[in-house]
Amino acid sequence: MSTSNGLRHRLDPSRLILRARIIRSLRRFFEEEGFIEVSTPLLVSTLAPEPHIEAFSVEDRFLITSPELNLKRLLAEGFTRIFQLGPVFRRGERGRYHLPEFTLLEWYRAEATYEDLMDDCERLFSFILKELGLSKLIYQGQEIDISRPFLRLTVAEAFESLAGRPLGSSIDLERFYQDLAEVIEPALPRHRPVFLYDYPAPAAALARLKSTEPVAERVELYVGGLELANGFSELTDPEEQARRFREDLKKRQALGAKIYPWPETFLKALETMPPAAGMALGVDRLVMLFTDASSIDEVVPFIPEET
Repeated sequence: MSTSNGLRHRLDPSRLILRARIIRSLRRFFEEEGFIEVSTPLLVSTLAPEPHIEAFSVEDRFLITSPELNLKRLLAEGFTRIFQLGPVFRRGERGRYHLPEFTLLEWYRAEATYEDLMDDCERLFSFILKELGLSKLIYQGQEIDISRPFLRLTVAEAFESLAGRPLGSSIDLERFYQDLAEVIEPALPRHRPVFLYDYPAPAAALARLKSTEPVAERVELYVGGLELANGFSELTDPEEQARRFREDLKKRQALGAKIYPWPETFLKALETMPPAAGMALGVDRLVMLFTDASSIDEVVPFIPEET
């Protein structure tokens, strides 16, 4: 991190070189898989009203916190495999693993589920390792076995085995996320990548619920202790999505957070959006993993304090 005396943060040029190679590998993987790279607007008129994600305002618009809504609009218009790789912006996010401006990869597949996303991630890691000419992945002294399949744990299984208690049917969402961050995530195995999936319904976000039980088809990927990716079998019911958005707006109001304009165009697009699945992967954290960096500051050319 930059210091108050104006000195540059420590930057290893080899990490930036490897970062460029990783980004090329990401694009090559998705292009070979038949995906089309798209660029949606960075400045938008509205956002999903997620309770704890804050956007930067620019006059009467907002810098995107994710390209998700516009990418789903493209699915509704007939695109079947798309990805976007570029900057996103979140106000107030700064720390060892967080930047207010960071690089995000999002990909979407029509007629797919979160199980397809897990398969994508497994093949993507093998592809990157091969592209970089690496025989193994070591992060912070821990060798990580990235052979397929990755370890898969439902959220309920994780609470039983790692927290020593059942998740329960009555979910306090604030307590759930606190336990997830403080108890579950630190205890996840680090010698293998882990998919944590089937989140409780109140934590569904924009994911659809299973038809057989009240859990969301949501998955997160953890590798070497880093939370890398978050994905859903997408909710395509505009009425249910509107209901969830209204609940999120109430939470934002209770927190005194800014209220974004209602995303009517997105909700209208859901009426014609096919069944689909989408994943968001933090590229800076991915670079941390493959360059054995302990802080996100080590894998970007400039940090906020220097710009």
